[in-house]
Amino acid sequence: MMVLQLQSINGLLFQCPKRNPVTQRRARAQKCLCLQTQTLPSKTQRIMESLPVSSEVGGAGGAYSYSALKRLDQVWSRICKSKTVVEEPKEVVSNFPGLLRNSDLAEKVVDTFDVLICGGTLGIFIATALCAKGLRVGVVERNVLQGREQEWNISRKELLEFVEIGILAEDEIEQATAMKFNPNRCGFEGKGDIWVEDILNLGVSPVKLIEIVKNRFISLGGVVLEGYSMSSISIYEDAAVLQLSEGKILSSRLVIDAMGNFSPVVKQIRSGRKPDGVCLVVGSCARGFKNNSDSDVIYSSSSVKKVGASAAQFFWEAFPAGSGPTDRTTYMFTYVDPQPQSPKLEELLEEYWKLMPEYQGVSLDELEIQRVLYGIFPTYRDSPLPAAFNRVLQFGDASGIQSPVSFGGFGSLTRHLNRLSTGIYEAINGDFLDSRNLSLLNPYMPNLSSSWLFQRAMSAKEPSNVSPDFINELLFANFQSMQKLGDPVLRPFLQDVVQFGPLTKTLGLVMLNKPQIIPSIFKQVGIPVLLDWSGHFFMLGYYTLLSTFADPVVRPLLSALPPEMKYGWKRRLEAWKYGAGLDYKL
Repeated sequence: MMVLQLQSINGLLFQCPKRNPVTQRRARAQKCLCLQTQTLPSKTQRIMESLPVSSEVGGAGGAYSYSALKRLDQVWSRICKSKTVVEEPKEVVSNFPGLLRNSDLAEKVVDTFDVLICGGTLGIFIATALCAKGLRVGVVERNVLQGREQEWNISRKELLEFVEIGILAEDEIEQATAMKFNPNRCGFEGKGDIWVEDILNLGVSPVKLIEIVKNRFISLGGVVLEGYSMSSISIYEDAAVLQLSEGKILSSRLVIDAMGNFSPVVKQIRSGRKPDGVCLVVGSCARGFKNNSDSDVIYSSSSVKKVGASAAQFFWEAFPAGSGPTDRTTYMFTYVDPQPQSPKLEELLEEYWKLMPEYQGVSLDELEIQRVLYGIFPTYRDSPLPAAFNRVLQFGDASGIQSPVSFGGFGSLTRHLNRLSTGIYEAINGDFLDSRNLSLLNPYMPNLSSSWLFQRAMSAKEPSNVSPDFINELLFANFQSMQKLGDPVLRPFLQDVVQFGPLTKTLGLVMLNKPQIIPSIFKQVGIPVLLDWSGHFFMLGYYTLLSTFADPVVRPLLSALPPEMKYGWKRRLEAWKYGAGLDYKL
């Protein structure tokens, strides 16, 4: 039955059906159901959209907005869903026969360099080192060449490498340092803490540091091309031609790819291959920490946790920030094998907001979030990446020179910059710019390859056949052994330098003190990985022997060799030294 009632609208009478009370209740229930099915914004979205967003800069961690987070999560999802190839890469590097001067492109070249560097955030450091040696160098950066707001954490000892090379003065280290702090903790939840001094204990402002180095680069005659991006590289017998998306064409004797983990040139070289492992990092810089005088170099959660359909072992870092006395940066990171069920960055951030207050002993309501941090750091077993083309060389994160257990390549940059700038200068002077000679600058390094076992051991498996607290227990056993063996063992490891002697002593002590953990190690990493690692471990010992005993015999003979052979042997001696971790000094 329909009941009619009269309603007055704007003075006119209309005859309308009167709703049955049962129908009204049903409509309200449907409306509530509709509201419930709408996706509510996540805590991450609410926090990030409430923050002012500064302009994005180049390099890892240079973007802070929620939209940038969603874009990166889309990239990560594509990596996870792919079986072997993420996507067919665009061909950006092409080879052409003959000389550039005889080609049609010759007339279109507007400027010529000895070295062109694509990617300025870390590229500006190698650019300045090469410019100081008298080469004509240009840097191509798609954004404004400036550092991110978030500080880089490093030790003074590592920064002094820049002083030795001549791209920084000691007083400029002080200018760029926003924060100093000690002591530094290696913590293992429910197990105990190990305290060290002067490890990652400086907060360096990338804004100030890159501005100082950029100004030095320009004063030395370097050219910065801001707002330009690389479109293609054409390789001729006498030059490489860089075509920019904006139409400008430049030529150079050598192009250095410093475009990071997602470089289009690296994608082409690796044929779009899926990474072998990934470090996922989330975090924030927040104001309101009352206890803010020390740092965590690493803090391990007590057990593996469930995130969506995946399992993750969480690790933490925490550092006082230079922006205020109660400002503190906290990172939560995990190592994963990219699979469809792997957690997204936003899912990790949701866990971070729950776990970080407990980890730091604060309430989230007491904190004022300054910025939210996130990143993806893919790693490949076959790193560093040898040169695949004549006249093109990968540098920094693009080369894979960083440790597979670290996130970000600033520390490895300081360590290798002297070696690389000297080698590149000699390659250009001698015209040793073919792929074979350039590959000697990114050689096989057994200490880097042996670090793969550590990433695998620190990655949660699903399903797992070890106890949930195994990773935390294994790490504590290793760090406890390294502490007993002293600074010559512990300090290099904390700065991502693996050496044969310290590693052998540590493994031996762990086996003596915790023999019951050995079967779980086999279950966690698997026999194939252990066999592969054994080969790199043997090579680590072999390189140590070569650098210690063969180097002093070979080095005096180099002056009598022909130039190209001399160049090659110098690179081999460096590979032995750096590949064995013997460049590290306490």
